[in-house]
Amino acid sequence: MLTNLQKKLLNDFQRDFPLSLTPYADIAAQLNVTENEVLQALRELNDQKFISRIGAIIPPNQIGVSTLAAISVPENELESVAAQINRFSEVNHNYERENALNLWFVLIATDAAHLNNVIRAIENETGYDVLRFPLEKEFFIDLSFQLDLTNV
Repeated sequence: MLTNLQKKLLNDFQRDFPLSLTPYADIAAQLNVTENEVLQALRELNDQKFISRIGAIIPPNQIGVSTLAAISVPENELESVAAQINRFSEVNHNYERENALNLWFVLIATDAAHLNNVIRAIENETGYDVLRFPLEKEFFIDLSFQLDLTNV
């Protein structure tokens, strides 16, 4: 069961997260709670897998370089290979697709050389070739959503 504070954090701060030296204190002031209560609620949401990260979404290739990548993995290895890939801090996210190329992920690195090194490291660690799909046309997908948390 989510607390009222957790519900407010999930709904109200998907956008317009405070850009200051003390963002969690700023959130706490807006919600009339302490900074420690905000931090504890966020830790609990992370532990419960309601959130996986807090951070900015930056358009591709605006800071550093990025690529969409995919590999073909036997179904019985999908979870373990995804876990291997997720250990790389340059991996933004990954997801399964119903296709011969069934594991897709986004990589972000400081420069092209770093990106190439990470791809080689992923190939060496997983044993699978990584295919890259360069950005040809950018699409904006609004990833925020209003949660109906009345029954949670």
